[in-house]
This record gives sequence, structure tokens and C-alpha cells, in this order.
Amino acid sequence: MAMSAMKNLFKERKIPFLFSFFLLLIFVTFILISNSQKSPVFMATDISQHHSETPISSNPIISQTQLNPITKDSNPSEDFGLNDTKNDELGVENFDWKLCKGAVAVDYIPCLDNSEAIKALKSRRHMEHRERHCPDPSPRCLIPLPDGYKLPVPWPKSRDMIWYNNVPHPKLVEYKKDQNWVVKSGDYLVFPGGGTQFKDGVTNYIESIQKTFPEIDWGKHIRVILDVGCGVASFGGYLLDKNVITMSLAPKDEHEAQIQFALERGIPATLSVIGTQKLAFPDNAYDMIHCARCRVHWDGDGGKPLMELNRILRPGGLFVWSATPVYRDDERDKKVWKAMVALTEAICWKVVKKTFFDSAGVGLVIYQKPVSSSCYENRRENNPPLCDQNNRSNSSWYASLDSCLVPLPTSSSGNTYEWPAPWPQRLNNKPERLSQKTDNEDIFDEDTKHWAALVSDVYLGGLSINWSSVRNVMDMNAGYGGFASAIIDRSLWVMNVVPISEPDTLSIIFDRGLIGIYHDWCESFNTYPRTYDLLHSSFLFGNLTQRCDVVEVVVEMDRIVRPGGYILVQDTMPMLNKLSSILQSLHWSVNLQQEQFLVAKKGFWRPHDKVRK
Repeated sequence: MAMSAMKNLFKERKIPFLFSFFLLLIFVTFILISNSQKSPVFMATDISQHHSETPISSNPIISQTQLNPITKDSNPSEDFGLNDTKNDELGVENFDWKLCKGAVAVDYIPCLDNSEAIKALKSRRHMEHRERHCPDPSPRCLIPLPDGYKLPVPWPKSRDMIWYNNVPHPKLVEYKKDQNWVVKSGDYLVFPGGGTQFKDGVTNYIESIQKTFPEIDWGKHIRVILDVGCGVASFGGYLLDKNVITMSLAPKDEHEAQIQFALERGIPATLSVIGTQKLAFPDNAYDMIHCARCRVHWDGDGGKPLMELNRILRPGGLFVWSATPVYRDDERDKKVWKAMVALTEAICWKVVKKTFFDSAGVGLVIYQKPVSSSCYENRRENNPPLCDQNNRSNSSWYASLDSCLVPLPTSSSGNTYEWPAPWPQRLNNKPERLSQKTDNEDIFDEDTKHWAALVSDVYLGGLSINWSSVRNVMDMNAGYGGFASAIIDRSLWVMNVVPISEPDTLSIIFDRGLIGIYHDWCESFNTYPRTYDLLHSSFLFGNLTQRCDVVEVVVEMDRIVRPGGYILVQDTMPMLNKLSSILQSLHWSVNLQQEQFLVAKKGFWRPHDKVRK
């Protein structure tokens, strides 16, 4: 029957009909196949379902828009590619923006400069005045620019010199002039690579540590470091040449703006102090912790400061301590050394090397943390005791320091803890701690693929961002660190923030060889103003706005981002419209793409009222 029908078609010369039919069939087949392939934008839907119920648009990948390079004489807002009609349709909310007032307004950090809360403290003995004391409500004033502020010196030149007017703090230049920390030279602050313990320069110091204990193997075995009391962060800055990423840490204290210098140089750094509260890092995070005359009394308060290092140091990790008690024989130093010996033995740290560098006239000791809890269990005295994990909070956000030892983790097979794979393999290897929760390995794989595709196809090629001007990056809700992993080959670094209201993935980020920190975005972040080139978030604001006002979050973002810097937000259209309205009132240039991406660029605009003191 069918054959007869076909013969009739040919006899009646209806070949054009058949040809059209087959063309239609091919076209439909092509559409079906195309729809089965997920674009990077569409994949965001599947990934986000593991973290949020927010729907995501699945529009095609955006086309590329070229952004003119920024020069120090240009206004960044003038160079940004805008869809003016669309932005006008969104409307701009009317805010009566004012500049922050007070003597510290230019460098104001709300949670560290709360003078009323600090004055009310009953004690400062344990550095309580250097800890976080956030104002309530959060401030809505804007940070003024320093006189003569310029677009930052680009990396890598910035490692060695920055504009003086951007961080006009001369005190450290005078205070440390004999130690070669920083020198003023014309319009610049120059960093020669010196330091209190770097008598022969920081490069020689780094090489000497490796020679002392070759197992360190910079950039392969040792990848993630915490530098406590970092000075101007030259140690971390020069370790970048070794493929080592260092979190430089210091309080906001009389050394005046050392962390601000570090971030202006393009070196990873954060403000914090080992006082009465835990550092905002997970257990067993860092491969190495370094202290060169960092002025922390490790044996103070019953040894709690050193036990905090023990908490965040990875099993088998190293503590490098370069300080006078290691190599001097005066009574005070001998007393400190004796206390340190007793404390390190009590927490089962062993000395793997102790040495003195004749040419520099300094020495150091390298301790190693155990890889199992067997030493804890076999001590003659159970002091400090093991923590009761049933009564111990896993959170380190506003948590008091432990006076106990955290039991060490084991592998998924129950054996002794295993060190991560050498860098760079560890970046994409499935972290050991990932397998402790069901389904996480599949989520991790999908997350890694999603961010690799989205960054390659959209972020780098399709958005109006001049990535060559971007050095300091913050991922405001980092998840597994997929965004940071996807841009690892670019000349930038990422501070991976895990919000306290979201699943705790920060240990996975450290296991991958990346750095990060816990934070609550309803409060101010521990950094100076104008310290980041780009803030990134992916569906952060839906849950966040249930707890705090989005206006205050945007004001904090405006505080953190440098003029000429960007925010890159993926979210729902109602949220993007809200953010766009606030940002435009701040005179940011705003561009919305594909109904789920917002790219905004900060200019030099500030309200006209002068800073009131």
C-alpha cells in the first residue's frame, strides 16, 4: 500500500513536496538535538537547585562586547558599554547619599571602627578592641576618596610599588625605616622586600626555609599558607612566584594600614586578630602557618592562641616560627622558649627542624602537627583535653577559642588522614572530605563543569569587563570554589567567601588549594575600603534579603570596590532590577544581560558634601 502511494507520488510528479517534507524532518531533528545540549547558562539551573530554589533563566549565551581599556586619566563610568534605554526603563530610586564623617572616614571599616562599642569594653587584655563590633543598624554613608586618588598600579608592578595618595600613611615608613619594609619615593610607596626577619631579603628567606626542610616543596606539597602578623605581606607576595597562595593576616593596629598596603599591592590579605574568638576559617585548613616576629603570645591564656593554630592547621601541616626565643639566650627569651616547648609537646607537635641563619642573624623552628589522634590518646596527662565533638559547634563565626584539642580526621576508609594531591592536581581532584556526604561528589563534578563553561563562554568573552585590570577578586558565595577554579590561569586571585547561612563548603575550598573565609553579608567585611577590583555572586541575594536590607549590602559592596572596579551578579530579574536601581543612584554604570546577569562598574562619584570631622 505504502509502495503504491509512493509510485503515485512520483507519477504525479510531486517530488517538490517530498523534498520539502524531508527538509522539514531534518530541521525538526536538528532542533531536538540542539535543545538536548545544555549551554553554560542553562546548566546554572541544575547546579543552583542543590543550593537554592531560585529559578534561573536559560537564555542563549550573550554576545561579546568590547570594553575600552581604562587609563588613570579616564572616568571608568564613561567607558562602560550600556543599554541606556533599558536602564532608563528600570528607574532609579531616590537616595539622599551622604559621606561618612569622622577622622577615619576615608578608611572606615564599620565592624572594626565602632568606637562606642570599643569604649564600652570591660577588658582589652586579650585584644578584644581589635575584634569585630558591628554597628546596628549598618551604616548607609559612603566612603570618601583620599585626595589625589588614582587608579591602582597594575599587577605585577604593584607588588613592588603603589601610589602614595591611594594609601597615604607615612607612619609605617618612618617606624620601620631600618627594616626595609616600605620606602616613600616621589609619588610612590616602594616595597624593597625587607622585613624584621628578612635581613637578606624575603627571597633569600623563602629559599632558606626550603633548604632547611626540603619536604616543604613550595607550590607542590605546600600550597596554602597563613602568614600571621604579616607586616606589608612581602612574604606572601613573593611566594606567589612559587605557586603558593598565602592569606596574609594582621589586626588593624598601630602598624597603620599594613593590610591596606598588602591589598593595594595585589596580595591576598585580611584583617583579623587572635584574641578571644576563633579565626573565620574551618578546621584543618592550612598546609603551613608562618609567624616572623608576629607579636602573638602563643602560650598566653592557657595556650589558646596556639591551640587555635592547631585547629586550623592541616594534619601533618607545618608551623614556621621565626622569633627571638628560638635563637637568643636572654632570660625573657629563654622563659618564652621553655613555655613553648611545654605547650607544643602537650599538643603533640614535633620539631622537625631548628636552625640559625648566620648571614641574616636570625633563626627559626619548624613544627609539624600529627596526622592521627593516637598521640593525644597516649599522653601522660590529658591536658589540654580532647574536645567533646557532641558539644562543640562546627562554626567558627563569633565562636570563642577552644581550650581543647580537636580530634583529627581520618580518611573515608578509616585510615590515617591523607594529604591532598600535589598542586595543581589537587585543584580538580575530589577532596577527601567531600566523600563524607552522600551525592556531594556528583554535585562537585557538575559544579566544576558548570563554572568552567560559564567562565569560558560567558564571563571572559561575553561581558563588558576589562579582565586585564582585575587583580583582587572576591566570590561572595563561593560554593565549592568553582568560579575561582575556572579563572585560576588568569593573573588574579580570589577570596572565596562562604556565607554563614549557606552550606559549609569552605573546607573543600582549602582542600582544593584555594583560600577563603566565612562571613555574614548582613554585616561589614573585614577589609579596608577600595581593596577589590571585582565582586562576584551567584544567586546570593534571595536568601540574604530575608535577613537584612539589600541597600546596606550594596553600600558595603560600594565600600569594598575600587573606582574602576566591577560587580558581577547572577540572579533573578526582580533582584537585578532592585540592585540596578540602587547602583545607578550611586552613579555606577549598569548593564543587564540575558535576564540573569548584572555587570556594574564603579566610577569616582561621591556626594558633594565634605567629610565632616
